[in-house]
Amino acid sequence: MSAEKRVSEYALPHVKRLHAYTPGFQPTGEGWVKINTNENPYSPSPMVEEAIKGAMGDDLRLYPDPLSWGVREEVAQLHELDAKNVIVGNGSDDVLNLLVRAFSTEKESVGFTVPSYSLYPVLCCIQNSSTVEIPFDRSMELPLEAIVKNRSRILFFTSPNAPTGVGFSNESLRALLGTFDGIVVVDEAYADFAQENAVELLGEFSNLVITRTLSKSYALAGLRVGYGLASPEVIEALDRVRDSYNVNRLSQAGAIAALKDQNYMKAIAGKVVRTRDFYYSEFTDLGWFTYQSEANMLFTEPVNGAGESGPAVTVELFEYLKDRKILVRYFPGHTLTESFLRISVGDEDQMLKLSETIEQWLKNA
Repeated sequence: MSAEKRVSEYALPHVKRLHAYTPGFQPTGEGWVKINTNENPYSPSPMVEEAIKGAMGDDLRLYPDPLSWGVREEVAQLHELDAKNVIVGNGSDDVLNLLVRAFSTEKESVGFTVPSYSLYPVLCCIQNSSTVEIPFDRSMELPLEAIVKNRSRILFFTSPNAPTGVGFSNESLRALLGTFDGIVVVDEAYADFAQENAVELLGEFSNLVITRTLSKSYALAGLRVGYGLASPEVIEALDRVRDSYNVNRLSQAGAIAALKDQNYMKAIAGKVVRTRDFYYSEFTDLGWFTYQSEANMLFTEPVNGAGESGPAVTVELFEYLKDRKILVRYFPGHTLTESFLRISVGDEDQMLKLSETIEQWLKNA
């Protein structure tokens, strides 16, 4: 047995079984239309660059504020909460990880709806936590009865849903929170593109946690900043298991600047929403079943020129687009997703190129 083989055997059994999270393809070179990872097609607020430049002095030799207190205060002011209701993370993924770390074990399971964010089971496997999958059907209606029946310690619920973009009303979330005996994490990565958000429910339900990211509506995916909103008791538990300096000094400066410039964020989010709704109509006019989205993505079921749909048709279009340097996302392996493509909403030029290439594909079928 080689030395390399012997060293690998030290890994814990559940780590050996782990299938790591697979991000969307990151291309190199120029000329790509990258609409596969739900990034914002527009630049962040100019205030962000100014703030980061201002933070790039001698203070970089010092550790950042371990609590990201300035960000917490800005988030609290935005949502009319107390800073004790806020935790800040290295992206919202960090906050999700802290929740798994603090509230789940092999015996205390984590529940999540399927399909949803594919990072949830990865975080659970890292923690060696047991999981309960709660399936949606094609209607994407809230499976409230199945959720209530499961006995998980914590439930992850993405609203709006990924990858479909389907939103859920506060009325339906109120029903969920009132009947689920555990912690409910409403993952609101796409809340700024939606009609409603769950912040108003925090005062009603002590078992509610909301997670947000600055990667989408604030166009700061590269800074990796997110946050969680919850009762002070939950925040205190998360702080106990949080890495000491989990958000760097430059990211904190940029995040504060972005949060202060709400007018800019709302303007670019509004542009994304208008583009999204236009192309929703375009796809439905083609006869493609497309979920009504409240996020910055469209989940659509392609139909070729011969009137055929299904996984083979979807893969064909996915590869056709990729060969022409247009990246979208395909999720095989699940009956509800394998006939669909998830298309992040790009800017007008990106979406026009996508539309023209789809038209070519339809003519060639």
